Amino acid sequence: MTKDVFDCMRESHAVRHFKQQDIPEPTLSRILEAGCWAPSAGNLQPWYFYVVKNQQVKNKIADACFEQNQINDSAVSIVILADPAKSNERYGERGAQLYCIQDTAIAAENMILAAYGLGIDSCWVGAFDEVEVQRAVEAPPRLRAVAIICLGYSAERPDLTKERFRVADVTKIIH
Repeated sequence: MTKDVFDCMRESHAVRHFKQQDIPEPTLSRILEAGCWAPSAGNLQPWYFYVVKNQQVKNKIADACFEQNQINDSAVSIVILADPAKSNERYGERGAQLYCIQDTAIAAENMILAAYGLGIDSCWVGAFDEVEVQRAVEAPPRLRAVAIICLGYSAERPDLTKERFRVADVTKIIH
């Protein structure tokens, strides 16, 4: 059974300590499918998902992420890479510099929401040495590492209180 998407948005939170428990392959496949269902500029889908289960590779990624140990502890870490050249072909420099990054970020969020809906916790990692992460997963140099999502079952007690701005504080309606 999955959770309502609004519940997922309200309740999901970054987890940095995971249980040593594998994610079932059908569940992982559904999470990856959710990434593929993300919208993208011109439907170019300029993303690649490198699913890392190998502990030695996760250790290298963690080193490239300034030793964020949730990468080591996660059952799976997904390195999400963009292909700027793909977006550049249709949209030029703006596609290469912005659209492919937006597209892969949307795919990452889809995966995080799907994971939570399926009972899998996550942590988005954005602080890393791009080149070292690309080397760790042996990605071709044309691809750009945008995000890493750590997935697994939480070993933490969740604090479900999320402080968020009120809609009225961040919204301007123009009639």
